[in-house]
Order: sequence, then structure tokens, then C-alpha cells
Amino acid sequence: MKKLILFTLLFAAIALPAHSQNTEFRNPPELSKPNGYTHVVVVNHGKLVFLSGQVGMDKDGKVVGDFAAQARQAFANIKTALAAAGAKPADLVKLNYYVVGLSHEKLVALREARDQLIDKDHPPASTLAGVQALFREDVQVEIEAEAVIP
Repeated sequence: MKKLILFTLLFAAIALPAHSQNTEFRNPPELSKPNGYTHVVVVNHGKLVFLSGQVGMDKDGKVVGDFAAQARQAFANIKTALAAAGAKPADLVKLNYYVVGLSHEKLVALREARDQLIDKDHPPASTLAGVQALFREDVQVEIEAEAVIP
């Protein structure tokens, strides 16, 4: 009987997707329904990866285009940084956004860029802050990220 229980538990752990083994994504019904993020992410185990804020700057250090282009580049940079740590976008558990001159149009462009990268079934917890300025006058968005590698 003990062997059967152990086998059942082992099989259940193997059958679960990696995400559910390492992280739990929760949206309590007492909170508003989130749009593209999760209210609570619980890390059960795994390796934590912290990324510095990424901006719309290419590998040569040049800031790219308008706000939408910068948002897309920042997310591309996040994907590259995650890969350098052995992680993938589905491993993201937290995003922090800093946007200069936050507006509805910028929010829409940011969401469109984000939705090209994140796991839509388990979106990371998120915080968005409108700011007066970032480290350079031409930089309009900065995105910090945290991930958990199984």
C-alpha cells in the first residue's frame, strides 16, 4: 500500500506542468479580476532570477523609436536576459513597469508588447508606475522582472 501511495504521489508530481510544481498563481475572488497579470504568485521552490530594469535600448546602446518600439525592445531584452540565466518567459513571476508620462495610449502599447512575451494562462504579478523621468531623457519605459527556474 505504501508503494502505491508513493507511486501515486510521484506520478502526480511528474504529470503536473512545471509551473504548478514551482509556482502558484492565485486571484482571490475578493479582489478585482486582473487584466493580464496575477494578484498573487506563490513560489514553492526553484531558483530565483532577478533582472535589472530593461529599457528600449538595442545591444549597441541606442534607444529605439517611439514608446511602442521601446516597450517591444524592453521585452525582447527581458527575453534575452532570461535566456542568459537559463530561464524562459513562462518562468516570469513578477514585472514592475516604470512609464514616463503614463497615458491610455502608452498602457495599450505596453500591454500589446507584454502579451507577446508572457504566459497568458499564468501572467506574472505586476506593478505599473507612472514616473516623471528615467535615467535618460529619451528613455520612456523601464521594466524590471523576476523569474523562478524549476
